Amino acid sequence: MDIKDFKWIREPKNYLMDSKRVEIVTMPYTDLWQRTYYHFQNDNAPVLQMETDEKFFSFVVKTDFANSHHRFDQCGIVMYLDSENWLKASVEYENGEFQHLGSVVTNDGYSDWATTAISADVSSMWYRFSRREDDYCIECSQDGEYFSQMRICHMKKGNGKIRFGIYACSPEDSSFKAVFTDMRLCECQWKAHNGQQPD
Repeated sequence: MDIKDFKWIREPKNYLMDSKRVEIVTMPYTDLWQRTYYHFQNDNAPVLQMETDEKFFSFVVKTDFANSHHRFDQCGIVMYLDSENWLKASVEYENGEFQHLGSVVTNDGYSDWATTAISADVSSMWYRFSRREDDYCIECSQDGEYFSQMRICHMKKGNGKIRFGIYACSPEDSSFKAVFTDMRLCECQWKAHNGQQPD
């Protein structure tokens, strides 16, 4: 991958970027969320993405969030199509005991949030984002070798040309440094379904 292919949506004030790593220092009160349950709309997190019309691929990145320390501090992968159609996956800091490993899918302006609790000792996570036409798979790994499925989803505006990449934010009064390394594109690792045939 060439980092020069990536473009900012809401460029952060403080960041470093070269061919091997991206560092983002988050600003307070930045987030991505639409309506559901909380009834507010937040659309101000910095996002760094590249564009493609490739229908089948996987994107892998390692995230380091050892510096996160405040509730909802987060960094991870994102596919931001527009303010009301996007997905993200991250570890969100909760407290000194546990964090939320989770994902959000937003279609037509309504977000969901699927999570599982992990130890607060975890300070890095790998993600693999895979596309098969307008369906998507998000996986995570603690070693970059063995990935576990987090979710499969359909994006209503996920056909044709898309944009995907990384993000970091601090929804409350906080700031931390998120580090992204080992970014790569590869052949789609989410294999075609082998089982019940389509109707």
